Amino acid sequence: MMNERTAVVVEDDHDVADAISGLLDQAGFDVVVATTGTDALSAIRDHRPDLVTLDLSLPDIDGVEVCRQIRLVSDCYVIVVSARTAEVDRLIGLEVGADDYLVKPFSMRELQARVAALFRRPRSSDAFASESATTTAAAALRTHAPASSAVAVAVAPSLTIGCDHLTLNRGAREVLVAGQEVDLTRTEFDLLAHLVVNAGVVVPREELLRAVWATEFVPDSTHVVDVHLANLRRKLRSAAPDNEWIRTIRGVGFRFDPCCP
Repeated sequence: MMNERTAVVVEDDHDVADAISGLLDQAGFDVVVATTGTDALSAIRDHRPDLVTLDLSLPDIDGVEVCRQIRLVSDCYVIVVSARTAEVDRLIGLEVGADDYLVKPFSMRELQARVAALFRRPRSSDAFASESATTTAAAALRTHAPASSAVAVAVAPSLTIGCDHLTLNRGAREVLVAGQEVDLTRTEFDLLAHLVVNAGVVVPREELLRAVWATEFVPDSTHVVDVHLANLRRKLRSAAPDNEWIRTIRGVGFRFDPCCP
């Protein structure tokens, strides 16, 4: 019987590739190995994997560029596996779309734990819808507005939020503004979803790092959060120029306001 999940291992060191492939195979993945960036991008387009492990030092294309191109065609989980230890390399990897960063040498048990943590990230649609409805209604009460003006709950898990009908569908991982789909990366969608769940409440940058990246690795700088949120805001503004749903609370974090100003 075919496995339900597929992984692409991008690694030009055959020993490392064999070790990662063996681990993922035991974890129930169908595994495809690519030794160059070009082969990796072809494999990702052909196999539509759920997970990619990505070495940054490849013989043809730098892994950072590979990650950037992956995000143009796939919303899969990406774990960078690299010997580059500088914080700037970790930040760049996360900023271009990686979900986690693992430094060589590493233990297979650590990789196994990181993969398991990533696949625990999606929450059930029903739980998301219930929690979102509760928190947005609470935010409406705090502003003395009727809950219906802040959020209209459609068929779960679809939520319509804001004056211009920002619709966030957790199950389909889809965001619509005024009926038009907004193309978000996995990280941008998860940031928006976490802020929506906590509508009206200031969410610290450190909490967003842990909640969205689902890893114990927290960089010394939270700049990576600002980078992804800037991209998210730009896309939302492009779809609805008159609305500013995400507010920056200086020195603390961000707040999602469900109603238009």
